[in-house]
Amino acid sequence: MKKTLLLLSMLFTIGLNAQIVDCNELFFSEYIEGPGNNNAIEIYNPTNSPINLSGYTINRYWNGATSGPDIWPLSGTLNTGEAIAIGNGQVDSVWVSTYWSLPVDPVFYSACGQHGSGIYPTPFYFNGDDAMTLEKAGNIIDIFGKVGEDPGQAWTDDASAGYTDANGGTWWTKRQTLVRKASVKKGVTTNPILFNPTLEYDSLPDATYSGMGTHSCDCSIISSINETNDISYIMYPNPANLGAIVTVNTNSKIKRIKLINILGEVVSRPSSNKIETDNLAKGTYIVNIIFEDGREVDNKLIVE
Repeated sequence: MKKTLLLLSMLFTIGLNAQIVDCNELFFSEYIEGPGNNNAIEIYNPTNSPINLSGYTINRYWNGATSGPDIWPLSGTLNTGEAIAIGNGQVDSVWVSTYWSLPVDPVFYSACGQHGSGIYPTPFYFNGDDAMTLEKAGNIIDIFGKVGEDPGQAWTDDASAGYTDANGGTWWTKRQTLVRKASVKKGVTTNPILFNPTLEYDSLPDATYSGMGTHSCDCSIISSINETNDISYIMYPNPANLGAIVTVNTNSKIKRIKLINILGEVVSRPSSNKIETDNLAKGTYIVNIIFEDGREVDNKLIVE
């Protein structure tokens, strides 16, 4: 009974965090648990201002632990509407007791915006059954998984087992790339009773790294217009992969958008603020945006 009360007390403490309103704080936007040590966590800035990452940390609570997490302090600045993936930085083979720990894939490494030390343990040695938290000055602002629960090999889509792998189910947090749904506008600050990864994440095939460093979100990223009456807008992701949808967010009403290739030809006239790239060739384009008040801007778009 004492152990149960102690565990409940620790979990209650973990959940004691200030409530966050939509689009007002960083949150996890992508989770990559790939082959070998190819693991990364992406964070996204949905706010209207750049955020200094000093004071933020990514923590790993391994195998059901409720205390003593592995901690990685963040640094640098994350601009409004931008995402950054922080991944395992192991670039050499390392002998660990009875086996060789292999370096990460070079393609994965180059897709990360920042890297851990590559020396075990860091939070980026998670393996599908570890809870991850994003913390600011010691306060949790987002949780992936459930702190204090060991789901087995991974959290799954099996509601009958509380989304653990006790009854089987499809792994969702092991050998998967998970992308936060665009409708999610803030992190999870209270340790969940059940962690159902299908609620807020979309699953992509194992070893999918192409979207790392960009994120689409329904938060409206709007900067203030300065005294010279410049137009405030943001276009993301840019560069964009073929098949991606590029979003133009602005505080001014858009009349029309034209996509122009390097020959000066209009190749697309999107009917909304969403630019589809699936029918485009790789290359550089000009996005011509005309606003209802007559103002006009051009922005370069790179499709890779």
